Amino acid sequence: MKPIVIINLKTYKQGKEVLKLVKEIEKVNKKIIIGVQATDIFEIKKAVKNPVYSQHVDYQNPGRYTGFILPEAVKVDGAKGVFLNHSEHKIKYKILKKTVKRCKELSLNVVIFANGLREARRVKKLKPDYLIIEPPELVGGKISVSSARPDLIKKISKKLNYDFIVGAGIKTNKDLEIAVRLGAKGVALSSGVVKARDAGKKLRELMRE
Repeated sequence: MKPIVIINLKTYKQGKEVLKLVKEIEKVNKKIIIGVQATDIFEIKKAVKNPVYSQHVDYQNPGRYTGFILPEAVKVDGAKGVFLNHSEHKIKYKILKKTVKRCKELSLNVVIFANGLREARRVKKLKPDYLIIEPPELVGGKISVSSARPDLIKKISKKLNYDFIVGAGIKTNKDLEIAVRLGAKGVALSSGVVKARDAGKKLRELMRE
């Protein structure tokens, strides 16, 4: 089975630049999951066949909740799933639990981020479709989790007893190979592709077999 690849676009690009980027991703592989800003879901879903996930949602129900992102809204716009609890947008466990429940009621896939083994053990109880483990000190950095913390990947593989993906600084095919060899089911990445001069070329190099 091929490794799972999830790309978080974060908020690096807007408008036409986002559409250009997701089309380059689609050319490489239509199965790559793309995490986007909620405001971009509708346009991106029309532009590519890749699974599109919202980078965040809130647990509130339709009604008087100005400024919140509802699961119903991203679902209607075409999102297949949502990201929750990224290190750049942490939420308390009780809120996470409520939000996961709402998403599952609407058949939205759930990606939950954890900062290490301890948090991963807690959030796996919520049965996410994908559990991504990213040491926050490596997020957006020049050194990947595969290079800096191979011991962490190995430890999680032994002790978590749940399928997981790793992220933080992933940029090369070697990073991907190490992560999978040590027990991860795939990788999550962002700046390594999103900020690349030629995103398509960079992604093809990363995913080469």
